[in-house]
Amino acid sequence: MASVTERIERTLQAEAPAWGIRPVPPRHRQLGGLDLGVLWGDLAIGLLVLVTGAFLVPGLGLPRALLAIAIGSILGCVPLAMVGAAGAREGVPGMVLFRPVLGIRGSYVPSVLNIVQLVGWTGFEFWAMSLVASHLFPSLPSYWMWLPIVAVVSTALALGGPIVVVRRWLERFGAWVVAGVAAWITLRVLTTADLGAIWHRPGQGGLPFWLAVDLVIVMPVSWLPLVADYNRFARTVRGSFVGTFVGYAVGNAWFYALGALLVLGAGLSDPSPAGIGTSIASLAGGWIVLLALLVGETDEAFADIYSAAVSSQNLESRIPQRVAIVLVAAAGAVLAIWLGLRRSVALGTYESFLFLMGSVFVPLFGMFVADYFVLGRRGRLTEEMFDPAPADPQASRPRPRPRPNVPAAVAWVAGFLVYQWSVPTGPMAWRDAMETLLHRWLRLPFPLWSSRAGASIPSFAVALLVYAVLGAWAGRRRRAPAGVSR
Repeated sequence: MASVTERIERTLQAEAPAWGIRPVPPRHRQLGGLDLGVLWGDLAIGLLVLVTGAFLVPGLGLPRALLAIAIGSILGCVPLAMVGAAGAREGVPGMVLFRPVLGIRGSYVPSVLNIVQLVGWTGFEFWAMSLVASHLFPSLPSYWMWLPIVAVVSTALALGGPIVVVRRWLERFGAWVVAGVAAWITLRVLTTADLGAIWHRPGQGGLPFWLAVDLVIVMPVSWLPLVADYNRFARTVRGSFVGTFVGYAVGNAWFYALGALLVLGAGLSDPSPAGIGTSIASLAGGWIVLLALLVGETDEAFADIYSAAVSSQNLESRIPQRVAIVLVAAAGAVLAIWLGLRRSVALGTYESFLFLMGSVFVPLFGMFVADYFVLGRRGRLTEEMFDPAPADPQASRPRPRPRPNVPAAVAWVAGFLVYQWSVPTGPMAWRDAMETLLHRWLRLPFPLWSSRAGASIPSFAVALLVYAVLGAWAGRRRRAPAGVSR
């Protein structure tokens, strides 16, 4: 009997080959707007989203928390859908989109950072799922028994690839089960809580409103490096944009709000994966409900593993995708083992991880949006960007190497520094250095506006504006005729 992996591989080859980094041919772009809406709606909901939603209260009251969720979901999903549309138009993964603006070698930098963050996300997902599963079954409570199970299931989905997962798993079973369970949990919260008292209960303070918006933005932003990996299989650019925006915005707003309601309405005192799991199991009628939600969490791990493998192919296209998938899953499992040995993970560490990833990728994609959409530099992925070697091996003159894009680097660094200035994050030594430079030496307020403006919006705007100005200026200089000084 053929193994599960062999059956998955045959199915994958029948529906779409395991494309690496080259553009996907039109005949293999099979996902419509509804397909992508299902995919991104499913990826928007999960246990870790509930955990992040729980951070918003009781610091904010429920009305302000819901307003922050609505604003953050819209602001975060617009760039997500735009980058997804770029992936659909070009037919290439996210890290390859950076080759025209950063150069081939320049695109290695975000690729390495993306692999690091995705291995981190994979480890967090494995840890959270195994921890919750160990609390589900009193007779089988071992974290170490569940970890290999969730790792194998998530790896099998990643080996299947996006089209198989969407068409054969999510649309036939997974997404509808998760949505039904989430609707039941929501109904139970709404019917058992005193909504009038919750609505009028004032917030306790301590969380600036725009920093709360940042906590909502950070989830869709965390998918920016991944979205084109899946939307390159879209049939149309319009379907890609609409499906991604609607699917993720609805799922993101729903589960952030549900996380806040679990704290306020269900009396959740432990906003950790295990605490939320226990609260859901007791509130919504037992472990079957939570088990279904836990199964849905495997899709997030699948996406992390698959995209990390695709990003590794941007570093070296000859890496077999399936080998990369297994290696990434193994690295995530090692991280989950380390987290399990620690027995507990401070939620502040998880929150800092979210902000740190935001400080890297928010300005990076602000710069990309300026290049691709504001300056209109599209369709620049030529064959030379996939095969940099000379077409004629005997040619005496090699192809010229593109010069580094200095405006892109300046915009990325400027946006990163503004993010760190707004919401200092990362190792304590780094934060102390930032404070010394900005506050003590330059006499600037630190943090910027006491973090009340958040970090994502200022960082994205600065990176976009800096690159729009410097990129346009550099483009005019390159087009200037010889002998004309500018």
